[in-house]
Amino acid sequence: MPPLRSGIVLAGGRSTRFGSDKLGASLDGVPLVRRAVDAVAAVTDGVIVVVPPGVEREDLPDDVTVTHDLQEGEGPLAGLHTGLLAAVRTDQVLVAGGDMPELQPSVLRLLLDTLDEASVEAAALADGDRPRPLPIALRTWPAADAVHALLHAGRRRLRDALDSLRTAVIDEATWTALDPGRLTLRDIDEPGDLQGQGDRSG
Repeated sequence: MPPLRSGIVLAGGRSTRFGSDKLGASLDGVPLVRRAVDAVAAVTDGVIVVVPPGVEREDLPDDVTVTHDLQEGEGPLAGLHTGLLAAVRTDQVLVAGGDMPELQPSVLRLLLDTLDEASVEAAALADGDRPRPLPIALRTWPAADAVHALLHAGRRRLRDALDSLRTAVIDEATWTALDPGRLTLRDIDEPGDLQGQGDRSG
């Protein structure tokens, strides 16, 4: 029986450099967060979107599950924990940022397939000499336990989760064969990034 897979789209970060509702900004007429959700939905059995406390989004499909962070400003690792708790009935999760508008389903599927094939708890894409913290694939329960422990230790970075889990890193030659333009890693930090190639520093 194939594993049950959820997508988690992190949409809780502050957009101080963007200066407005970044995730509601449009690229090719579609809100950034909707583009991320659609790509993740293409390879999973359902999508969970993590938003800040009290925030409601009207630019999401009706079949998306929206869950709220308990506190605002706790960082992406806390957002991941919120999403993992909402996904506890699934075996695996695919995690992406709501500001990643050009995620390639073929690369996302590769992350999940790598999680299936290897005896690991996480799969990530190589970017230079280190793995990128998003997008990633995780086994739900090991990841939830690891992230819980990290938060209690005062850690807040997504990269800390990869350091705490058995992680398979997919080499650049393999994943860029599916995505030569490296569009999957594109993210939007400033209004000018909507025309450019985004910030790929991670």
